[in-house]
Amino acid sequence: MDKRKTWREQEQRLVDGWNAATERLREARAEVERQSLAQGDGAPTEECVRTAEVARAELEAMRRQVARMKVEFSTGKRY
Repeated sequence: MDKRKTWREQEQRLVDGWNAATERLREARAEVERQSLAQGDGAPTEECVRTAEVARAELEAMRRQVARMKVEFSTGKRY
């Protein structure tokens, strides 16, 4: 298989994963905010906070993958 085609597919999967991760994080943060405002004490549920933390960790993992791919590109290992 052509290396460039493989790289493009990897990049597209990374972009799709990034978009999905940012959307999940946005939704999780919105839910935390919504619960904070709805409850008088301002404390969202533990499950909601955990979901937001998982989404944040997933986005951090995606950032590391992007950084890895950028290094490969800048060192000439891609294209």
